[in-house]
Amino acid sequence: MAIFVNQLGYQRRGEKRAVLPYDCDCFWLLDEAGEVCFEGETKRFGEDKASGDRVTEADFSSFTNQGKYRVKTSRIIEDPAGEGVALEYSPWFEIRDDVYEGLERDLMKAFYYLRCGQELKKEHAGVYAHPACHVGMTALWEDPSVLIETTGGWHDAGDYGRYVTAGACALAHLLYAYRMYPQVFRDKITGIPESGNGVPDVLNECRWELEWFLKLQKSDGGVFHKVTTAQHAPFVMPQEDQAQLFALPVSSMATADFAAICAMAAGIYREFDEDFSLRLEKASKKAYWWLISHPEFVGFRNPEGCGTGEYGEWDDASNRFWAAAELYALTGEKKFHEDLQVALERHFPLTALGYGEVGGFGILAYLLSKQGKSVDLMHKFFQAIVKDAATRVRVAEESGYGVSMMDFEYGWGSNMGVMRHGMIFAIADYFGLEEKVKEAAKTAELPKRWRWQGEPEEEPYVQGTRLKRNWSMRDHAAAQLDYLLGCNAMGISYVTGNGENAYRYPHLRPAHADGIEECMPGMVSGGPNRHRQDPRAKELIPDGTPAMKCFADDYLCYSLNEITIYWNSPAVFTVGYLLSKKDL
Repeated sequence: MAIFVNQLGYQRRGEKRAVLPYDCDCFWLLDEAGEVCFEGETKRFGEDKASGDRVTEADFSSFTNQGKYRVKTSRIIEDPAGEGVALEYSPWFEIRDDVYEGLERDLMKAFYYLRCGQELKKEHAGVYAHPACHVGMTALWEDPSVLIETTGGWHDAGDYGRYVTAGACALAHLLYAYRMYPQVFRDKITGIPESGNGVPDVLNECRWELEWFLKLQKSDGGVFHKVTTAQHAPFVMPQEDQAQLFALPVSSMATADFAAICAMAAGIYREFDEDFSLRLEKASKKAYWWLISHPEFVGFRNPEGCGTGEYGEWDDASNRFWAAAELYALTGEKKFHEDLQVALERHFPLTALGYGEVGGFGILAYLLSKQGKSVDLMHKFFQAIVKDAATRVRVAEESGYGVSMMDFEYGWGSNMGVMRHGMIFAIADYFGLEEKVKEAAKTAELPKRWRWQGEPEEEPYVQGTRLKRNWSMRDHAAAQLDYLLGCNAMGISYVTGNGENAYRYPHLRPAHADGIEECMPGMVSGGPNRHRQDPRAKELIPDGTPAMKCFADDYLCYSLNEITIYWNSPAVFTVGYLLSKKDL
């Protein structure tokens, strides 16, 4: 099909578009009975660099009737059955305010399917049930004679490793989603063992990871970087991975992220379990004092003989800033306020929301804090949000698909970038910065490609003073979700089980090893990657393929089609934001 839509659907209010990679003059919206309920003229956008498509838009934003629909265009194509010609139709989709409720549950339930060290029972996991995995003792990499207990947590990705910095990133997305949009999550039941215990299920799920975090802290406060086997397991079920587990050395990034997320969680869980909250606060402060006693950067690189995910970083400036900001938000102690200001002198991206750079979590901690705040710092942080959001508006203006990604930004995990931009639009809206973002977007610069020495400079981009689309922050966030759910140049929904043409074969060991054709729902794919860093991707996708089309639904394409917890979590945040706006 070459009519690209959000295959789940659209909320009644806001922008609703289909994207066509060809020219045509008009389109119709058909209901389930085949009756025309809306018709309109298309609008030619022009060339879209990331996809290589010549794009036309079919806008039906003014149509708000609830129901199930599909788009038909005036383009005539050859009938697939070989019987003359036929008109072209989009996948079916719905229009209703709560259209993303099921998606939100699936995105959250995905974390349950990734739980380590627990039997997934049929009553909760259905056909995806399996025995408990990785329940043996863990050896210290530096001294294998020392054994510790590290059961629990989430498998990070397509492999069975568990990583602190990645886990902290996912937890931050989820906990900030709950903190900023509690009305969306308080009563949502995801069907996990803890459901109905009086605690929101998003917090029940996060606690599974937090309890594992607490097991990784050493007596001196430092935190192990990761727990994995020496090499990735073959494609077997998790309970069949019997290789020795190792806790790999402490890093300052892991310790700082641990301090930050435990401080944040301590404030949130205080309402539900004071003892757990106190445990988290104590562990957070203990990790922070380790950072004070180790002011140097303690990085991490895989030691010889270890081939699992590295999650290395080049410095820990943003990590230490985040830790100080969360502890200040929790305690109000002057020491932490002074420390976060010192950390800011080292310069790092203030709005980053990934595992490698975490400054955005720090500024959220500060801006949402009930403690006393510096007017200068608040201004600095708001300006950073405005600049980031304005840049992403400008990028979306140049995209026929409304997605805020430059062609060169489609790398490993590109869908996290898309959802991270959805978060930035949501955050700008949350703090009432929309009009400032729109004004700044008129003259915002597009991101620059990182260039090798000697490469020619890009042609300067000539800025306009008007925006092509007068979209709200909500509309821009929704457009990123539209892209994720099928309004993209592949016509693929990048969330398993969600959409008529959802991808089905992620690089995820249990999804392949369980012998079940349908993957567990709610898993977000990494998405298009122009670099294609695995042999299978290079085999399937020719050189020169436009960036947005560098994707294949093949479980061997780990550089395209892997899943991770921190690709699901920004989608949870973005969908939570949109659901919070459904009645507005």
